[in-house]
Amino acid sequence: MPSTRMGMGTERSTHMATTAERIVKIIDDNIEIEGRSAGGALDLDRNMADAGVASADIVAFWRLVNEEFGVEISREQFAELLTPRDLVEHLDGLAA
Repeated sequence: MPSTRMGMGTERSTHMATTAERIVKIIDDNIEIEGRSAGGALDLDRNMADAGVASADIVAFWRLVNEEFGVEISREQFAELLTPRDLVEHLDGLAA
C-alpha cells in the first residue's frame, strides 16, 4: 500500500483551491477573453465586458459561479462586480 504520509513526495495534494483559482478555472473552462489563451495569465482587474466577453457569456458565467460556490448572487449584484477581482472579494466576504 502506498504511503500517504506527508513530506514523502508521493502523497496526494491537500491544497484547497482559493476563490481566485476557482474563478480562473471557471473562466478557463467556459469563457474566451480577447488576447488570452486558456491557462494564460489572467488580469483579475480587467473588466470582463471590456475584455470582449459577450453578455450571454457573462450571464452563463454568473450561473456557473452561483452553482460552483453554492451562493445566490442576484443579477443586479453580479452586474456591479465588474472584474474577476471584484467577484473574488465579494465571494470571500460571503464566506467570512
